[in-house]
Amino acid sequence: MTADWIAQNIVEIFGAVTGIAYVILEIKRNILLWLLGIITSAVYMYVFGRTGFYANMGLQGYYLVISVYGWYMWRRQPETSEEGAGSDVKRIDSATAAWCVLATAVIWAVLWFVLDRATDSPVPVWDSLIASLSVVATWMLTRKYLEQWYVWIVANAIAVVVYVASGLYPTAVLFFVYFVMAIIGVIKWRQEISRQYQSAVGSIE
Repeated sequence: MTADWIAQNIVEIFGAVTGIAYVILEIKRNILLWLLGIITSAVYMYVFGRTGFYANMGLQGYYLVISVYGWYMWRRQPETSEEGAGSDVKRIDSATAAWCVLATAVIWAVLWFVLDRATDSPVPVWDSLIASLSVVATWMLTRKYLEQWYVWIVANAIAVVVYVASGLYPTAVLFFVYFVMAIIGVIKWRQEISRQYQSAVGSIE
């Protein structure tokens, strides 16, 4: 029975494994995360399309494009890790944060309308909300804003509940891991900013 279940869900399981590896590299700010992002996105375009989560299927296409953009943006600056001498983590400014909130609201409204009117999505409200939060959070990641982790925490928490209710158990497990790792990401990136600040103060003294 277990072997049959694994065989039937092997693609989803593979996507979950590469997705977890993606977040590990994200926490470490390793540029290879964008390569894994492309692989994971391709897998989940199939998974979400098969199960009627059309907003999230489209979201994976966005991830493919933004992964190329993220790779380009990160290549423009020195690659660092949590042990690196300098920090590339930034805090978002109020104007950019306001635009991110507005973008999330607009994308959510548009996707909700489209899914509700033009598809058989079982959960158009939540599918579109998860997608809109993820679109904005991924863009924030390309700029290495600390606050992207808070957006992921909200999106992943919603996703876990929705995917469990929809029977996508490997994906629900993946997003629960994402949820926990987003909390770890906040802690690690905040420590990096604090270390950078202390280093700057020390150099002035």
